[in-house]
Amino acid sequence: MADLKMPEINYVIVAGNLTKDPVYRQTTNNTPVVNFSIASNRKYKDSSNQWQEDVCYIGIVAWNKLAESCREKLKKGYAVLVDGELQSRNWKSDDGHNRSIVEIKARRIQFLNKKNKTEEIEKVEKVEKIEKTEEVETTLKEPVIDKLEKDYSADSFDKFLSNEESELLK
Repeated sequence: MADLKMPEINYVIVAGNLTKDPVYRQTTNNTPVVNFSIASNRKYKDSSNQWQEDVCYIGIVAWNKLAESCREKLKKGYAVLVDGELQSRNWKSDDGHNRSIVEIKARRIQFLNKKNKTEEIEKVEKVEKIEKTEEVETTLKEPVIDKLEKDYSADSFDKFLSNEESELLK
């Protein structure tokens, strides 16, 4: 009987929002690399039939041209769809302890924010910055926030679900 070998499959697709701005750097060989993490939410019904939400934080690493694109186009809060593979890294920390991490090495990243949505997020960030310094009148900030609230439905992942999947979520 021939030896059977288990196929080696390492493929991940995940969608989420950036938890921080991407960190861009170059290796000693001048190879671009960017690291960031995303929060991916999962909704489910608990034993009392109440909707709950669970958040999974996932580290992402992208190399070369993909890293350059991420540096130019991504900021905290932006939505992405990442296609890649799991990889693990081990290192020794400054205090001598062995450390390890599992992250996604991205093959492709789809930027899900529309251009006008990106501009709206930047406007809200500006408003938040001004609010912190207390230099803005309430009449200035309300239209920007109202407009942003109206646009949130456009970023819903529900539009990617089939009718059957939508019914299961309800």
